[in-house]
Amino acid sequence: MQPYFNKMTPAGYHEIETEIEQLKLDRPNKIKALQEARALGDLSENAEYSSAKRDLRRLESRLRFLNKQLQYAQVVTPSKNSIVDLGKLVTIEFLDDHSQVIYRLVGKQEANLASHKLAFDSPLGKAHYQSADQYNCYRECP
Repeated sequence: MQPYFNKMTPAGYHEIETEIEQLKLDRPNKIKALQEARALGDLSENAEYSSAKRDLRRLESRLRFLNKQLQYAQVVTPSKNSIVDLGKLVTIEFLDDHSQVIYRLVGKQEANLASHKLAFDSPLGKAHYQSADQYNCYRECP
């Protein structure tokens, strides 16, 4: 069975690398807080120890998750042709009020509608992904 590779843009790959570096810088502080809380005494009733241990576990879990994301990442750079692909901009016009919104098609890990990043495997992203005519792609959406 072949592994599944997550498609993402170079910017998304860089964001994950940046977050990993930030978590690695934060890790010694979490370990120090855990050691200080452990020194307070009785561990069974030590809320500071439980909280510090939980925070360190969350940080390490996030690090493992992000490292797996990078391990199975397939970085896709936008091509110069007219086919809609990751990294390219798509303009969506709503027919009821003719308002337009421009989204960048990205991998599912990078998706954020507030930042105008649309996942290529979302229902609206699938409608536009690999479309040959990027200017006239009509889709009916709920």
